[in-house]
Formats: sequence, C-alpha cells, structure tokens
Amino acid sequence: EYVAPRVIGRDPLQIDLLSADLVGYLGFRSSGVEVRGNSAFDIALWDIFGKATNQPIAQLLGGFSRQSIRTYNTCAGTEYIKDGKGQTTANYGLGTKQGYDDLNGFLHRADELAAELLEDGITAMKIWPFDHAAEKSRGQDISAADLKAALQPFEKIRRAVGDRIDIMVEFHSMWQLLPAIKIAKALAPYGTYWHEDPIRMDSLGDLKRYEAASPAPISASETLGSRWAFRDLLETGAAGIVMLDISWCGGLSEARKIAAMAEAWHLPVAPHDCTGPVVLAASTHLSLNAPNALVQESVRAFYRTWYRDLVTALPEVKDGMITVPPGPGLGLELNPDLGRAYTVHRRVSDKADI
Repeated sequence: EYVAPRVIGRDPLQIDLLSADLVGYLGFRSSGVEVRGNSAFDIALWDIFGKATNQPIAQLLGGFSRQSIRTYNTCAGTEYIKDGKGQTTANYGLGTKQGYDDLNGFLHRADELAAELLEDGITAMKIWPFDHAAEKSRGQDISAADLKAALQPFEKIRRAVGDRIDIMVEFHSMWQLLPAIKIAKALAPYGTYWHEDPIRMDSLGDLKRYEAASPAPISASETLGSRWAFRDLLETGAAGIVMLDISWCGGLSEARKIAAMAEAWHLPVAPHDCTGPVVLAASTHLSLNAPNALVQESVRAFYRTWYRDLVTALPEVKDGMITVPPGPGLGLELNPDLGRAYTVHRRVSDKADI
C-alpha cells in the first residue's frame, strides 16, 4: 500500500532516488518493519542492477577489495529462531535430530565443537551461554552459580584448543549495565574476540561505560537502523566493530554508507547473518567490496541445510573463508518451486490496481 504506488512504472536502476522517495515525512531511525521492508526492496534493486549490467553487486559497489573474506560460525542449530517466540531460549530449537546442532554443541560440548570447527577450517565461533541467566533475572543480576555455569564453554574451548579459535560473545542486548560489566570482567581470562550487544542500543552513554570496563571490544549493532543511528553510535566511541544487518538497516544502499562512515572513524564493519540466504549473499558482496570489512558472519547449520531449499546458489565457505556465488547481481535466484510451497503467501501489486 505504501511502496507500490511510489515505485511501480519507474526506472529500477535509479536506486538512490527510489530509496529517498520511500522515506516518509517523519523518516526512519529504527530497524522496524518499514525499514526492513524498504531494505528488502533495496536489495532487489541492486540485484536488478547487477543482472541488467551483467556484473556482480560487489563490482557495482566499487569493485572487489578482496576475493574472499574470513567467516566465523554462529553456533546455532537448524531450528534456531524458527517460530514466533522471538529471541528467547524457548525458540532455541533444542533437541533437533538434524546435523549441525551447534547450539547444543556449545552449551554441552564446547570443547568438541571447537575442535570440529577447526577441522572444518573455521577459526572463529560465536556463542551466547549467558542468555538463560539473563532470562531468569530479566538481566538485572547474575548469580555466582549461573556465572560459573555460563563460563564453562569458554573454559572447555580454551582447554581443548587453546587460542587457535577466536570466540565472539553474543549477549542479545539482554543485560542491564552492572551485571553486563560483571560478566565482561569474568570473561577476561579467556581472551574473547568481541562482546556483541551487551546492553540495549537505546542508552549509548551506558554502552560507553561498558566499553571502558570490558576487556574485549564492543560489536554493535545489528539492531540499529539508518546511517544516522550508526552516526550516533560512532560519536560515542563505544563501538570497536560496527555490526550491521543489511535487511534491517536500510539495504545495501544504506549499508555501504554506514561502512564508509565507519571507515572515517578507523573502524571495521562485520555484516550480520541469520536473516536468510539472500541477505547472506548481499552481505558477502558488501564484505568483499568494503575496504574496512573485517569478517562475515555465517551459520553452517543454516547454509548447509534449509538455506539450500530457498535459493539456487549460496556463498561458498571453504577453509574458513567465504566468497560470493558466481554470476551477475547477487549470483542467485529464489528457488522456482518456492512459490508453490503451502507456507508461502504471495501478493502481486499491479499498476492498474493503484
């Protein structure tokens, strides 16, 4: 109802103009549904641009700074966050019988999982063992027993493989400031690579207080939308790594501007995954283009299972590196059988109906 009347019949290669015309009177500063919808539209425009010119998106963004980039494994399972329970432990999908149940892996056998990932060529992993404790107290406090239990995966990993694998810690913005600092200090002996979203991004001054106490740099934040929100974050000096989600921040058009802005602060970007195979491909194109891209997130429990059901090709992960699929645009198409699935609801906007 909002987008179709503003874009149907117009030149899809005028990407910046179309993106500007989709911003309403009040604008968008969040990563809410409007921004996510516009993000999807923007990614589609870049794919059209690539296919119209027979060029991969990374080339159109300015060219390839590299042909592949390091990837880390976010240790989810195949059923992780698949239903309507949101970002809670009730939506972990534990107990799955499929392979690559890396969430159960880091919770119960983190030493074996780390060794397995290294054998797979992957040299960095992201885990979130503090979420259960956060839910118990609503992020207000963590008991000595819960803290000791949540530290066990780090203890096992370092004991099993030493420093051969980097450990990123995901907090899902679940903690209040003081317990978040308590946890950060307890993690110091394990040499964690980054701490991601320890508190909500609605209090950037407190994030700076956390950063001053943390032994690891802060990665933030996939939850932010628009370059203006990232500008505010960068001005605090709290973030060490700029994490963005292309499907939540405004699309490739906005993401490339955020990456360039982070470069002006001498900071790297690390695009987020977990939002589907199209976004993984778009993010990898950005990661191969942006000079300050540090690492690209990927989830082997997804790209080796259900991601394959949705698209005709995927970014290739090999020896701990990821690269885009060959071909113009994103290098992939939606699976032609997808529209016939009973779970898919499809609507088509027509100019005659507007």
